[in-house]
Amino acid sequence: MLTKPREAYLAEELENFQETVKVLKPSPGEISNLDGIDIHGASIPLEDVVGGDHIIYVDFDRRYNMDRRIKEAESEGRDEVAERLRESRRRVGILLADVSGHKVTDAVIAAMLHQAFLLGAYYELDRFGEITTKLFEHLNQRFYRTTNVNKYLTLLYGEISEEGRFRFLSAGHERPVVFSHEFGRFMPISEERLISFPPVGMLPSTSDWDERVDPGHLGFKQPYSVNEIDLLADGDILLLFTDGLSDHGGGSYFPAHLEQVLADTAARTAEQICKHLLEDLLAFATPQDDVSFVVIKKTAT
Repeated sequence: MLTKPREAYLAEELENFQETVKVLKPSPGEISNLDGIDIHGASIPLEDVVGGDHIIYVDFDRRYNMDRRIKEAESEGRDEVAERLRESRRRVGILLADVSGHKVTDAVIAAMLHQAFLLGAYYELDRFGEITTKLFEHLNQRFYRTTNVNKYLTLLYGEISEEGRFRFLSAGHERPVVFSHEFGRFMPISEERLISFPPVGMLPSTSDWDERVDPGHLGFKQPYSVNEIDLLADGDILLLFTDGLSDHGGGSYFPAHLEQVLADTAARTAEQICKHLLEDLLAFATPQDDVSFVVIKKTAT
């Protein structure tokens, strides 16, 4: 049985740990500006402090000084890399991750992912002029080696272009949905455009790049591939989200109720849609998990 002094000590240590995790888990970064595309996101941690969901916005110019990189690539005669860097700055990257569980400690894993991803992107841009699937193979391998089978994370990383083309990779994450402004409903997306892989860290990559590993009885993960979705009309909405949204209200919120919410707010900005969606989620039911989502809306250019 704990004594009162011991209880007070543990309570103080827990509060200190929570404050430390707040510092360790970085912010998503500034929401990017892109001609013809309006982006905004939101996150509700279950424990009101920090949780296992995490969003990262990648504005290539703000994060990675693309002018300098382009000049360096050109001065070194790497014209193809320079051109890919120019193309990258006309896109915005968005990473949405969900660590299994929703405890404060899960935020530490999200923080590890944040730093590893942004550092890896730094070297990918220097070498290739863009973020490639190689980065995610390396992330998968690192998490496979450093976490146990009971702790993994789902991840979706995609880049949206000014034209409304969304190219993305999914590792066990919830499928994105597209809401048509013209028809006022979710549009079907073919299975070929929604290929997903096991959660990050669950299975080793086939291209283990530093040493042999024992894949165990589950075997290796197949190499990552990239999907494409197009937002064809002004006002179309692409929604990225974690399972806290799809499971909200015992599964009764998604997709029918969410579809109606988007129909009612489709004419608004991405930020206004997010604000209304947050309010509606909380009014509909008490969350039982971390909830995160990103609204990507095609606008008139």
